[in-house]
Amino acid sequence: MNQPRIRCVGGIAMDPDGRLLLVKRANEPGAGRWSLPGGRVEAEETDSDALVREMREETALEVVPGELVGVVERGPFEIYDYRCTAVAGALTAGDDASDARWVSGAEFAAMERAGELVPLLGETLRGWGALPT
Repeated sequence: MNQPRIRCVGGIAMDPDGRLLLVKRANEPGAGRWSLPGGRVEAEETDSDALVREMREETALEVVPGELVGVVERGPFEIYDYRCTAVAGALTAGDDASDARWVSGAEFAAMERAGELVPLLGETLRGWGALPT
């Protein structure tokens, strides 16, 4: 039997220095590991609306959604990952994030080697040309 798909969005945000915004997940799936901020799209929302809401809830940042970078399936979740630009707010972990920070390419690589990222995040972002610098 096919599981129903749960539509989600993720935000790929870079700061002016080319660092990538990551959140440390407080809940499953991926509790205790670093991931892109994002979450479920509610029935009445567009992807853009959900991305703005989720980014605000998880990071306290206001973002402007950009282009779709790619789509991944993780269990029942179908995640649409979009570039986005932070335009206001002060980075603070919230909602289901226990921490949030901007990471450089070197920091991201170290986190990947140490197994601190959610499964397949590095591989996926590398394939999309979306790694931090």
